[in-house]
Amino acid sequence: MSSKTTAAAILLAALATASPTLTIAPAHATPGPRVSAAAFSRPHQAQAAIDARGPGVFPHSVDYDPCSGRFVVGSLAHSTLSTVGPDGTVRTLVDDPRLVSVQGVSVDSRRHRVLATNVDYGLADRSSPATKLSVAGVASYDATSGRRQWYADLNQVANDGRQHLLADLTVAPDGTVYAVDQLTPTVFRIDRDGRPSVLLNHDLLAGTVDIPGFLNGVGSTSVVWLPGNVLIIAKADGSLVRVPVRRPEQASAVQLSTRLSALTAGIRVLPDGSIAAISSGLLTGKAAVVQRVRPRDHWTAATVTVTGSVTDPVTSDLTAGPGGSTFALSGGLAALLMGRPNDGFTLRPVDIG
Repeated sequence: MSSKTTAAAILLAALATASPTLTIAPAHATPGPRVSAAAFSRPHQAQAAIDARGPGVFPHSVDYDPCSGRFVVGSLAHSTLSTVGPDGTVRTLVDDPRLVSVQGVSVDSRRHRVLATNVDYGLADRSSPATKLSVAGVASYDATSGRRQWYADLNQVANDGRQHLLADLTVAPDGTVYAVDQLTPTVFRIDRDGRPSVLLNHDLLAGTVDIPGFLNGVGSTSVVWLPGNVLIIAKADGSLVRVPVRRPEQASAVQLSTRLSALTAGIRVLPDGSIAAISSGLLTGKAAVVQRVRPRDHWTAATVTVTGSVTDPVTSDLTAGPGGSTFALSGGLAALLMGRPNDGFTLRPVDIG
């Protein structure tokens, strides 16, 4: 059995056990720090699910652009980034020949740019045996024109001969970008002009989760920057790691009241300094779990509570949305692994407590 077929069987098992409905309480969250305060100055209004009309896009990550009022997604199947309007209209923003497949996406509204990680699962139009699991880059694009500003080749920086999958990235207020790798215990740093370096390589970030027939040794899945110049990194196994940017060698595990629901897929920062997290449901066949993580003692410890769930299969990310909402992304990974077309993808509002 091929790796694509084995992984798809896991996902289809999840589909068979999942309900098509969304199980949440009414959303009443406030936005994360990626979104300007002005965009959320009006009273919160309940949000509806967005059925995005983007066949073949298969996004893994999403972020919200408060300047345009649109979401931005990448494509696991193509070398593109697209915008998504509140009515579900999908428009290509970037089609870059340097990209193979886009996983992590982050909107830097202060500098009017969109950042993306370049990867290759072996599932994209431009995949090849030579590039599978060996592409690792971060690119910056103008948020209006889609023009590339720079591209950072992190393979050259790592220079370790290992497989790489850049899972996620985050932007600090000074414009520095931090990216985490699923397959190596590495945190990369890219300055605002696109000059990359390795911030940290630490055993705390080593991968321990295997997805049968698809990926082995999955580690870091998501990263956020927090005031105090601290990175919080989520791992697939439900743990969190705290990395002080100025002293990365002092990285430590966050002592959680209970682990996050695995596979932990995406996290976002909320205005009070807590974090919302979502699992993928990839291996369990159960609804994706939404959790709130409230820190203690400067993020050396935290309390975890469940706030809701999304029964769409293989949910992969969380983002701020209009009106103080939080949306979860379900991008159609099951169809991609089966080599099947899809009609689009879904963004659903969730309760973050």
